Amino acid sequence: MAAGDFMPIEGWDHLELYVGNAKQAAYFYEHAFGFQLTAYAGPETGVRDRASYVIEQGDIRLVLTSALRGDHEIARHVLTHGDGVRDIALTVPDATQAYREAVQRGARGVSEPHVVEDELGRVELAAIATYGDTVHTFVNRADYGGTYLPGYVAQVGNGALGVGLKVIDHCVGNVELGRMDHWVEFYERAFGMTNILHFGDEQIHTEYSALMSKVMSDGSGKIKFPINEPAEGKRKSQIEEYLDYFAGPGVQHIALASDDIVGTIHAMRERGVAFLGTPEAYYEDAFDRVGEIEQSWEDLRRLRILVDRDEDGYLLQIFTKTAQDRPTLFFEVIERHGARGFGEGNFKALFESIEREQALRGNL
Repeated sequence: MAAGDFMPIEGWDHLELYVGNAKQAAYFYEHAFGFQLTAYAGPETGVRDRASYVIEQGDIRLVLTSALRGDHEIARHVLTHGDGVRDIALTVPDATQAYREAVQRGARGVSEPHVVEDELGRVELAAIATYGDTVHTFVNRADYGGTYLPGYVAQVGNGALGVGLKVIDHCVGNVELGRMDHWVEFYERAFGMTNILHFGDEQIHTEYSALMSKVMSDGSGKIKFPINEPAEGKRKSQIEEYLDYFAGPGVQHIALASDDIVGTIHAMRERGVAFLGTPEAYYEDAFDRVGEIEQSWEDLRRLRILVDRDEDGYLLQIFTKTAQDRPTLFFEVIERHGARGFGEGNFKALFESIEREQALRGNL
């Protein structure tokens, strides 16, 4: 912990998604993305109002939760937003202190500090609100030896191999026009984060639409929150489409890191995951733009993986199509070789690809 760091964050604890059918969502993420089921809570474990499936791969933990009754807040969340991220939970050394620091700096409390415990130990939890209906739960699990949380029962996974996903790299939020700077200031004030990158509409635009983005990071660089807002364009931007279908601000995409993106994407394609397409013309000048890399250019072309370089190194990335019927949440797979950026050189190719999907939906 750096001197003066009032909000030390040890890492990503979990992302909880509220979904319409958690059992089927867990099956999808297990079989398509290579996750393993590790814990469960529901009627069989004494939980009467919801069912939650905890799935893990590498250091990534997702929690998929559905309501068991239509009048439940989780059911209302899904009715309004569709399947999507409710909670970006962060591991901290002291959840009570993290909550107090954030609330003193203007954050709205959602769940006051409390302890849950069982025979395997205790976990300290507290939660605050961020953009839209999204929350941040602070989790201190230093004194817990169980799989996830008290109340959850450990599960034996399906035994299938993962696809090489290792950690969460970043988590991107979409907010309304004119609200990006509000949330940038929120993360500066309540979390002590720093705005490490800023992309204006002159950098992120196509013939039809544009957006603006600022990237917030904690002191370690481990937790990164890009925040997007739409910019004026000739047609509806991808951010506006998201805000329409999610019915407000929320998490646009989750970036998951791999040490072998070629192997990971090959495995995910074999399992049926659909990715955004990249036109052949992209690869005609990619080598001149990026230079020597360790990977085979033929593999990248075959799998339609994007590549970019900054002053610190290079990165490889690819984006799934949306993970549910609403054109909202999608995933990124990223492999970094020193690069600390977000693929600025790929923005135009990426957004034109997204716009082709928008046009197919009749939303461009």
